[in-house]
Amino acid sequence: MTILSDTFMNAISPDLHLVDFASATPKTLQNEVLNAINAANAFLDKMSAATDQSSDTIDISAEQALADVTTFDHMNVALDRSWGILSHLNSVMSNDETRHVHHGLLPKLSAYGTRVGQHQPLFSRYQTIINDETFFASLSPARARAVELALRSFELSGVALPKAEQETFAAVQSELSTLSAAFSDHVLDATQAYASPLNDKQLAGLTESGLALLADAGEQYKARALACGALTQDEIDALPTPYYVASLNIPVYLAVMTHADDRSLRETLYRAYVTRASEFDTHTNSKGESLNNADIMSQILQLREQKAQLLGFGNYAEVSLSTKMADSVTEVETFLRDLAAQATPTAEQDLAQLQKYANDYGISELQPWDSAYLAEKVKQREFSLSQEEIRPYFPLPKVISGLFAIVERLYGIKAQPQSIDGTDSQPVSRWHDDVRFYQLFDADDHLLGGFYFDLFARSGKRGGAWMNGFQARYRYEAQGHQQLPVCFMVGNFTPALDGKPSLLTHDEVLTLFHEFGHGLHHLLTQVSVGDVAGVNGVEWDAVELPSQFMENWAWDAEGIALISSHVETGDALPKDKLDALLAVKNFQSGMQTLRQIEFALFDLLIHAHTPALDYEGILATLTSVRSDIAVMQTPDYNRFANGFSHIFAGGYAAGYYSYKWAELLSADAFSKFEEDGIFNPITGKAFRDTILSVGGSFPAKTNFENFRGRSASIDALLRHSGFANANNTETAAAHASHEEG
Repeated sequence: MTILSDTFMNAISPDLHLVDFASATPKTLQNEVLNAINAANAFLDKMSAATDQSSDTIDISAEQALADVTTFDHMNVALDRSWGILSHLNSVMSNDETRHVHHGLLPKLSAYGTRVGQHQPLFSRYQTIINDETFFASLSPARARAVELALRSFELSGVALPKAEQETFAAVQSELSTLSAAFSDHVLDATQAYASPLNDKQLAGLTESGLALLADAGEQYKARALACGALTQDEIDALPTPYYVASLNIPVYLAVMTHADDRSLRETLYRAYVTRASEFDTHTNSKGESLNNADIMSQILQLREQKAQLLGFGNYAEVSLSTKMADSVTEVETFLRDLAAQATPTAEQDLAQLQKYANDYGISELQPWDSAYLAEKVKQREFSLSQEEIRPYFPLPKVISGLFAIVERLYGIKAQPQSIDGTDSQPVSRWHDDVRFYQLFDADDHLLGGFYFDLFARSGKRGGAWMNGFQARYRYEAQGHQQLPVCFMVGNFTPALDGKPSLLTHDEVLTLFHEFGHGLHHLLTQVSVGDVAGVNGVEWDAVELPSQFMENWAWDAEGIALISSHVETGDALPKDKLDALLAVKNFQSGMQTLRQIEFALFDLLIHAHTPALDYEGILATLTSVRSDIAVMQTPDYNRFANGFSHIFAGGYAAGYYSYKWAELLSADAFSKFEEDGIFNPITGKAFRDTILSVGGSFPAKTNFENFRGRSASIDALLRHSGFANANNTETAAAHASHEEG
């Protein structure tokens, strides 16, 4: 094996096609998007003209049809790139200019996407390819799969509809894209609009790190107040330093909800959070417009139903499931309700445990704003574990280096950071000073791809955590073009404060591992057909398999040893704290499982209902689901749905169940490592070869069965979740297996 020099590994390969963010202005990106759309439309016009001149479908060979398809695919790379950058910046550095340009392009992109999906000459080329059985059989599995998925996409874009209905479909698609963007804007604006200065009494119970977060929020509050003229400089100077302000940004919100002794403060903040973008939210945007998402939600459901009817489906849930592993609404609903039945006894025990502690703290009626606070008290007393006590053992640099060590042992890969100032490597353009870039190399020092980490919460950044597979692995031999996969991994962790690195809670560690699992799925692909490379083309209810799978190493003693050391002393996590951390893995797992099922079942039912529900119907469905599933009552004013961006502004409509579905797959996959050894390199290579490297080039069910040697079983999920009857299930399964053998 040839060992490459550090200098070589630090050089940036042109195949990464990295972005110069300094020149990526909204106006520049807007022009690039429009130019790319115009060029692609010109290609489609030329294709249509050739068909019109022949007065019928043009008679071409399957080889020529594929050449036309791949040429058009390559033209779309420029559009995917410029739009991908703009969308990313709108999520992580949102401002009025970026948002205005982004939203202004949505109708044009929707119209273009609909035209492509309904373009008969392009569609006919795909049909020509698949109808030539000899030629189709000669294609690589990845190319054949891409053709099959494209034909399905044409059908779901209304290619077979009469022209008048195609125009209606196009209008529906355009309006949906605009409404989803508005929904997302309202949630972000509502989150950032809330700020509540606190007095000394309200600070009781807050940890040192929590106080630092609130003080940082206070400085941001002062800056915004000065910028908008709400306060003068003299008034700001008169405020104390530090100035503690509660906000709805997740790190601040969780710090208060977990540790604040002031129950009234917790209720106030809870109410603010669960009524964001609802009729109870009086905030407005910069134009003075209401942030209430109620009408948008009902409009989205109506338009999705209209889309389903145009395509010949009974409801939108059927449209969504047509591209997933699950076969039907009934199958998904049965899966969710059966899992809820398994989790309910444990959830009831979880609730009883919290209620017992509530009595100790003078709380006669347990409420949602008490649960995180009391759960922390239970952890401290029952398990001698405090998130704050273990946070110093998870400094972000150590967690990242340990994460890299884990994946190197599993897959033989190495992550190489690029220095910020370019002193020991080629500098990389970034969109914010917090961002870091890494190259990923294989065991033989072969470059696999690159990724960015943008991990800290800040103003103008969408909440949550995600992996953006910005650039897929792709090769276009006709022009000698090759690109390696590049992705953005984004979080909203507690930033570095008071001269210390960011110190993570274990929940944040799990989030980092989760997103890195998505990243590996994107980066380790060996498929060079962009439509099925990495996460592309993977069924939505399987795409969470690699991410949830990766979390297991943050729950293993050997894995934790690699990612933990005290920020000041460097000491390893003491055995008593390690034992306590592992002991709480399934703490409150019953209630947490029911909460996810509640969201998933609500999502499924509102999209399966006909006629489409209005706002009152949406709320009534959520109330009904809670009545069926939840073990803790929710206040009537709770408007969780108004901020449910996953289904109203993301890709999870009638697909939120995917988290639990994929959790079943990931638990079963990890059980193979439990059998063979969690760092077994042979098993690691098998997972890489059968799941991570093949992307969407085969159906997810095939990939899973190639790894596991059988179809998926729920046994490992029940066992990993700590549900009481898991042992009985596994014993029965083992007995049946023994009899068959």
